[in-house]
Amino acid sequence: MGRTSGATAEKSWRYLTLAPSVLVFLLLTALPVVGLFAMSLTYVTWVSGRAHWSWAGLAHFRELATDGLFRVGVGNTLVFAVAAVSVEMLLGFGLALITSQARSGQMAYRTVFLLPVLVPGIVIGAMWKLMYNFDFGIINQALEPLGLAAQDWLGSRATALPAVILVDIWHWTPFCFLLLLAGLQSLPTDVYEAARIDGANWRQGLRHITIPLMIPTILVTLMFRVIVAFKVFDEVYLLTGGGPGTATEVVSFSIYRRFFTQDRAGYGSAMSVVVLFALALAVILAMGIARRRNAAA
Repeated sequence: MGRTSGATAEKSWRYLTLAPSVLVFLLLTALPVVGLFAMSLTYVTWVSGRAHWSWAGLAHFRELATDGLFRVGVGNTLVFAVAAVSVEMLLGFGLALITSQARSGQMAYRTVFLLPVLVPGIVIGAMWKLMYNFDFGIINQALEPLGLAAQDWLGSRATALPAVILVDIWHWTPFCFLLLLAGLQSLPTDVYEAARIDGANWRQGLRHITIPLMIPTILVTLMFRVIVAFKVFDEVYLLTGGGPGTATEVVSFSIYRRFFTQDRAGYGSAMSVVVLFALALAVILAMGIARRRNAAA
């Protein structure tokens, strides 16, 4: 009886200690989401510096179904996320493998690889815009000795989105590297020793031991990067402004246009709700896949 009451008291104490964090989370996250959803159902107008809400129902969501700019933004965002995250995951995993097997200088490798993620976004935008410059950018200057023509990297529809994707790869590969390196260094060493005794080579160990054991870490890293990739804004805003035309128009930039350029807060909120719902659904699916894999293992 005493043991049961003690367990109940301990469980109650855990809930009590978590209550402040849950309350802060609700205040900072749940309430703004509720407010965003409420705004998506209204027309917002400004009179004498004050916001006036009038009921719109599902009008904004019906308009979204026929909004060509929103569809272009979704398409560009999907291309951006798939291309950038795929390369970042492969490069991050490769760098993590190399660093984890280095016998010396691991700290120096980590410092060098992590430098890009420490640079502020505004600095990254200015730096890469100078590098992409048609007249004096270092990229076009490097092409000249090779006999290749200079390219208007940010001003051409064919190269603008790939150019922005390259910047994102440079910026966020260190993030994938850091998480995957931590996962590699936490793997049990006795499994590798047993495989080595059985005659397994490095490639077999990578295929049959490292990658299967790294699946949970890979899924978590992938989920984080996909979420951040879908929210990309600063790189597009600083480098291309969504142009040329709609070549680099992404969802976040479309929402920005609706809110701040066109002063359509209700419609922008509806766009935000749709994107938020899609991301939440993707996270739930990813967590379900990870849970099933852990259960199978």
